[in-house]
Amino acid sequence: MYRRAIATVALLASLTACKTTTVTSTTSPASPPAAATTTPAGSPPASTATKTGTLPNLVGMGLQSAQDTAQAAGFYNLHSHDALGRSRNQIDDRNWKVCNQTPAPGQQPSNISIDFGTVKLDEQCPATDQGAATPKAGASMPDFRGKAVSTVKDTLDKSTSYTVKDVKENRAVLVESNWQVCSQDPAPGAQLSGQPVSLKVVKFGETCP
Repeated sequence: MYRRAIATVALLASLTACKTTTVTSTTSPASPPAAATTTPAGSPPASTATKTGTLPNLVGMGLQSAQDTAQAAGFYNLHSHDALGRSRNQIDDRNWKVCNQTPAPGQQPSNISIDFGTVKLDEQCPATDQGAATPKAGASMPDFRGKAVSTVKDTLDKSTSYTVKDVKENRAVLVESNWQVCSQDPAPGAQLSGQPVSLKVVKFGETCP
């Protein structure tokens, strides 16, 4: 009888243990709210104003010195051209001098484009800048007499065919900016319709025959 009672108690304890369940929470803890981004009071807005400076008078200076002076004054958008209209490049700035400048000296935006009309050191500045702009030819042939061969090619359509002949010594025309036109075909004022162009030339400083 005593053993049966012990067995009964043990059986009840076993059944109670089998009914015990473990509950696991699937709820995640709440995330903290994101911190708000704020702009400190009194912060100035980004400046969009264009800076200005005093552009010096650079006429008469060597081109390299003019460029250095302009940069020292805060101007860096610098350009130059051949004021004689021969389309020569200013490869060594120290060999060129400034005849005119655009814009004029005075207060200017620091990002403005500055253009120098130049000639070589042993040349005289022209009364009027011949190279500030090279207009394209329209429907008629311009008068190129006295102009550089390079100017002719800058003015006419790029598809134009050319014959260029030295009328003095039958020399090869290599550097086109060194040669001037004595005569041309088509003649000035003739209608342009894609025909080839013939130029008779001599070097600058020589007289046309």
